[in-house]
Amino acid sequence: MSRHRRRSPATNLLIAAIVIGFGIEVITGAWLDADKLTELGAIVPEYIRAGQYWRLLTAMFLHGDGTVGGDVLHLGMNLLALFQLGSLYEMMFGTRRFVLIYFVAGIAASITSAAHIHGASVGASGAIFGILGAFVFSVLRSPRWRHERSARGLVGQCIFWIIANIAIGLRVPQIDNAAHIGGLVTGLLLGALLPHRTQPPPPGQITIDVMPYDG
Repeated sequence: MSRHRRRSPATNLLIAAIVIGFGIEVITGAWLDADKLTELGAIVPEYIRAGQYWRLLTAMFLHGDGTVGGDVLHLGMNLLALFQLGSLYEMMFGTRRFVLIYFVAGIAASITSAAHIHGASVGASGAIFGILGAFVFSVLRSPRWRHERSARGLVGQCIFWIIANIAIGLRVPQIDNAAHIGGLVTGLLLGALLPHRTQPPPPGQITIDVMPYDG
């Protein structure tokens, strides 16, 4: 087992779960069929209002827009962002903190999505935006990382990609910006409020880098 896998187990499990979810979509034909994707657990406002709250969670493990190219791009960009942001946050601040923020932000993103969309919505982007937002205050409040130049530089990168991706979402109708903003705000709040109890690894053992995503 590699060092990366040992230090970011939750991120790797989430990536595996998303890949399995997409595999089920392909096997069932749901990746190109909106009705079948809805059956698997996409967010549909009227179904949420009818009490199918489990969709707030299952939608986080489904991807697609009904086209081969769009499905692969959506999945690939979210997996790349999760691998980079998730594993880095988990290594810096601990697995339990990462998992809590990921799922709380993801569910919050699903709720805001259900309150604003007029169709079906899927994707892990809201949860990823939650991690992106949590980075800002987690670094600034951390007794260890707020003194590290590389970590403070990460805050600037996160703010840049937050602004860039929200701007892209405003210009592209297919992007669920409501979910992105819901996850982002939740991540910012959790990063600002959660106590820092985990001892981070030495900064020399971590390379900080952030790649953009728009899924």
